[in-house]
Amino acid sequence: MAHVDHAPPLSTLLQRYGAPPRSADERARARLQATWARSEDDVRAAQALRHRVFAGEMGARLSPVPGTPPGHDADLFDPFCEHLLVRTVETDEHPSEIVGTYRVLTPDAARRVGGLYTDTEFDLVRLATLRPRMAELGRSCTDPQWRTGGVILMLWGSLAQFMQRNGLDIMIGCASVPMADGGRHAAALWHRLAATHLAPIEHRVTPRLALPVDTLPDGSEAPTPALIKGYLACGAKVLGAPAWDPDFGCADLPLMLRFADVPPSYQRRFLAAA
Repeated sequence: MAHVDHAPPLSTLLQRYGAPPRSADERARARLQATWARSEDDVRAAQALRHRVFAGEMGARLSPVPGTPPGHDADLFDPFCEHLLVRTVETDEHPSEIVGTYRVLTPDAARRVGGLYTDTEFDLVRLATLRPRMAELGRSCTDPQWRTGGVILMLWGSLAQFMQRNGLDIMIGCASVPMADGGRHAAALWHRLAATHLAPIEHRVTPRLALPVDTLPDGSEAPTPALIKGYLACGAKVLGAPAWDPDFGCADLPLMLRFADVPPSYQRRFLAAA
């Protein structure tokens, strides 16, 4: 996809509860900061946002690890991940809130935990030689009040800087597509992107529980989700057909982004935003 000069509209459909909503003017005046989790409280705040999104909005059937507080999304990979947070700066009128998050699993951490989350959904044997340079991104969430280019730019800027600091240049992850229509949208999306954004054969992966993309009715008019559009605009490639995730009720499309493929204008903006 041709690059553009504005930040891509990267977001997911989200649901939050708790803090009272801010007006548009208040959001415009609010200051944001990106930080990496440094305490259990920071990680729990990210997990609470994730739970509101995945369970509250998307209806996912979460199975958190034992000891997880109610209202939190946590799995066995979380203790091994770095957790990136975008939060509002506290004021007299409003406490600080977590409004966006990503988690990152580095190659060293993946070896300690026994693999990537993506390994549970796809056979990644063809990516074996890339693993020493490859970080996994996952569990991305943005609060619905803050689905703006500014929040996403801040998240992506911090991720780009993290990758450079750690000598990593490849990011892998899954983009989820809702299956409320029985998978027609996901199948149509796969067929479209396979024709335009498919990775070379040496980087292709195979789903462990494949969505039956060739037997689903045509859904060719379904739009490409904004988050996937953003990844593709940055140079990401689709690694193969989507996997079906019955717990989250979605199809997961495997994507890979090499920093060298990110358009120079995006690289400058991401690094400047960190």
